[in-house]
Amino acid sequence: MKKSILVCIAVLLIAACNKTETKGNLHITGNVKGLKEGTLYIQKVVDTTLIAIDTIKIDGSSHFESNIDLKSPEMLYLFLDRGVSNSLDNNLMFFAEPGVINIETNLDAFLSEAKITGSKNHDLFEDYKKTTSRYKDENLTLIEQKFKAIKRKDPKAIDSLSKMQDLNLKRKYLFAVNFAMNNKDHEIAPYIALAEVYDINIKYLDTIQNAMTPKVAQSLYGKKLTEYINTLKKGN
Repeated sequence: MKKSILVCIAVLLIAACNKTETKGNLHITGNVKGLKEGTLYIQKVVDTTLIAIDTIKIDGSSHFESNIDLKSPEMLYLFLDRGVSNSLDNNLMFFAEPGVINIETNLDAFLSEAKITGSKNHDLFEDYKKTTSRYKDENLTLIEQKFKAIKRKDPKAIDSLSKMQDLNLKRKYLFAVNFAMNNKDHEIAPYIALAEVYDINIKYLDTIQNAMTPKVAQSLYGKKLTEYINTLKKGN
């Protein structure tokens, strides 16, 4: 009888451990090479404010893991508290979705050297950033050229460069819209609409909204996009 009770207790303990290990539908693993001591925070945006949803203490080992209950794919942030010397290079964006996501980076180049795998939405986000970085670089070049034109008081050059800036911005916006349309079956689509082209003509936002698959339309960003468009229409 005593042996049976002990067996039951052991089974219950194992079940409890397994339940703890599988808590949440998103399992994050990672490594911040070179980090011996510090704190990592998994953050999300709530009402325009970043709040921590998990705290990870690093003491000796640079490897970390986290289990989170994610109701819908969304952009999360891995924030590194460097302690004495915080840096601007300390808040890593990653588009999370249920499953297993791995984040590999290092202390010296926390953002630029980050490798994130396990999320299709994040893969698409990286593809999007690669192309839009070209538009950003071109705009910086135009700003520099315009500044020089202003210094030498060259109105024709200033006007020409201003038009080139406008054209560059239009190209960037149209790329964002096309990207969202081409990925209408992923949650990245409404996210791009809300984060990148929220001030574009409403007809383009309508086009993205109407193209979304039912699953994406019911996601966090799908619902937010619908709410945002409805608010704009009421304002008009």
